[in-house]
Amino acid sequence: MSSARTTPGASHHEDAVGTAADGSGLLTYASLVDGKNVPSDQWVYVVDSDALLQDAFSSLTLKRKLESGRLSPEELPGGSIVGRVARADRETVLQAVEAASRATVEWNAFPLDERLDRFGALLHRRLTEQADRTIEILLREGHPLALARWQVSGALECFSPESLAFYRSQMLHESRHGERRISVRRRPDGVVCLNPPQNAPLSSALLGVTSLMAGNSLVVRAPRSAPLGVMYVLHEIVAPVLEELGAPGGTLNVVCGDPAPMLSAWLDSPLVDDIMYFGSSEAGIRFQERCVAAGKKPILELAGNDTVVVWKDADLEYAAEALTESFYGSGQLCMIPNQVLVHPDVVDRLTALLAEKAADVRGGSVRQEDVLLTPVLRNEKFFACLEDALSSGAELVCGGHAIQDDGTRDTAGIFLEPTVVLVRGLEGAREVQAVRHETFFPLLPVIAAEPAPDAVLLDRFVDFVNSNPYGLRNSVWAGDPEVVEHFVTRITQGGLLKVNDSHIGFLPGLPTHGGTGLTGGVYGEANYPVLRTSHIQGVSISDGGIRPREAVFGAWQAMRGEDGTAAAGA
Repeated sequence: MSSARTTPGASHHEDAVGTAADGSGLLTYASLVDGKNVPSDQWVYVVDSDALLQDAFSSLTLKRKLESGRLSPEELPGGSIVGRVARADRETVLQAVEAASRATVEWNAFPLDERLDRFGALLHRRLTEQADRTIEILLREGHPLALARWQVSGALECFSPESLAFYRSQMLHESRHGERRISVRRRPDGVVCLNPPQNAPLSSALLGVTSLMAGNSLVVRAPRSAPLGVMYVLHEIVAPVLEELGAPGGTLNVVCGDPAPMLSAWLDSPLVDDIMYFGSSEAGIRFQERCVAAGKKPILELAGNDTVVVWKDADLEYAAEALTESFYGSGQLCMIPNQVLVHPDVVDRLTALLAEKAADVRGGSVRQEDVLLTPVLRNEKFFACLEDALSSGAELVCGGHAIQDDGTRDTAGIFLEPTVVLVRGLEGAREVQAVRHETFFPLLPVIAAEPAPDAVLLDRFVDFVNSNPYGLRNSVWAGDPEVVEHFVTRITQGGLLKVNDSHIGFLPGLPTHGGTGLTGGVYGEANYPVLRTSHIQGVSISDGGIRPREAVFGAWQAMRGEDGTAAAGA
């Protein structure tokens, strides 16, 4: 099995969302190693999102039977299983790293114009051409239509002309100093391995692809829970662009497998330089220690727990609309609002607006235009967190129940109502679990600050934001330019700060990921993989007419004057 195609002899770089050549009717991908498809006798099967919605138990049972070999693909009933991905063994994983190591020297020798400008432009064009197909893959994996479009638009911004221009400005600075050409440039770290998250693996894989622009080679693990999107976007979109540029086959490799053994193989390999890790903060900080001990650079994408500040003169209508982004994907996105800090003068108006708008966020089939909630098959943590908030004195503003896809409250429902709780007072707010940590379900705490003079509240708000142990994104809603400037000048925590804007909307040149504290680890900052997977190197090239002794002592002599006294004006 070499591709997702029925055409005999077809290249895996052709455009298609097709079926397997063995007649199973499934969209099928093998491992991609050194430019070749590597088959396997073990497969990971992908359940269609609508089938999961209609009968989760039967669909998951069918998946388990296929993966255990108790059922063959030819015996499948139609519709419920839409794809399969080869499960890589340890040998294939090691081959991928070796192929990446061999490719690095040759790929890095490509001019920056080719690696960055042309590669990025070609990739942007191909992403645009295949946007509808990419969205279809995301729908199959369970992403609501609106959020699938959002992810694709974010990928396009990542490779937009404005973003490419920013990357290039950071990769190379050139000047002259007398007879010397001086450059400060970024050089590739080498072999980069990427472990994307289960909730958004396709877009995270594309983010990691920007590390190729620095001259690195890349190995990506497609997560077993959602491998199809990663395989599709790397096989069908990225690999053909690299082939067009003439890049060596091992520049990009993708394998599917369990995280623990694959991460251990990467850590043990002397060929691996950087590892991009997505996961919980607790697991990520431990993994960071393992990376440092193994001599690898850890690039962490961990929990968010973002703060949104709403000042008394904010546009509350727009602010409440932005806050409903907290419920998109049932809160299972790392970059959404997680807590709201509100001026006491506008708490009641804001919570009323937020409750009104939250009622319009609904679940259902991912193919429906207005669906933004996704199923939550295990909701006990949601109810435990809600109970913790209420028992700590928080007030329930709206939500708090499991529901069916039509919005009917049902303890057996697989969706959760968008839920807002009001926490009164900054003092002790972080004793509430939903404030202290990222929740990862549709539960948004609104923190009403204690009444105080505005000058005092400004400083308290800044201190609260900066003392958040997490640091992905923060937002501010305020009208007074001086208040805005106060927040912008003093908020240092986080990888991104947005003012009077969508919290999750993408913008050219700005980072989509990365942060400080428990979000990015001790090396955390805004994550541009093209920069994070490279390092600064200075270069001086003389035209050949400089005496070494003059280069060592000449500057001092020029400063002091020929006779050893201070030069005029010194």
